Amino acid sequence: MKSELEIFREYIRQRGFRRTPEREVILAEIFATHGHFDVDSLYLSLRQKGVKISKASIYRALPLFIDCGLIREVDFSDGHWHYEHIYGHEQHHHLRCLTCGEVLEFEEPGLGCLGLRLLQEYGYTVVSHHLDVRGYCRACREAEPSAALGKETP
Repeated sequence: MKSELEIFREYIRQRGFRRTPEREVILAEIFATHGHFDVDSLYLSLRQKGVKISKASIYRALPLFIDCGLIREVDFSDGHWHYEHIYGHEQHHHLRCLTCGEVLEFEEPGLGCLGLRLLQEYGYTVVSHHLDVRGYCRACREAEPSAALGKETP
């Protein structure tokens, strides 16, 4: 399996984009990060390591990483995008508590069967999918049982 850096370098070369050390440093930091991240946390992590880089460089690099299949956007509805690296990882989904914001990742192999059914029934080839389930975690339900009942999810 190719490294994320090899994948990115190949992507850049095929599109005739410039290869910059900044993009590669950003990519390395993303893959050193376990879990979800946003631009601010990525920027702070790089700065704490002594890397001189601008937020603008990060914002410009992220769409390239998304386009070549290394990361994806994950909207947790808190006013800005969060991201996660996906290359080399199993497809997973998210459970998000509407009260405390806790995010749990889970795998659901049955969704692969759905992709096959969509192909058979509609001739639709699924390239990717993302499932974000919103509800109330056990702790929040136990702390305020009536608050979690009867609420509609946004």
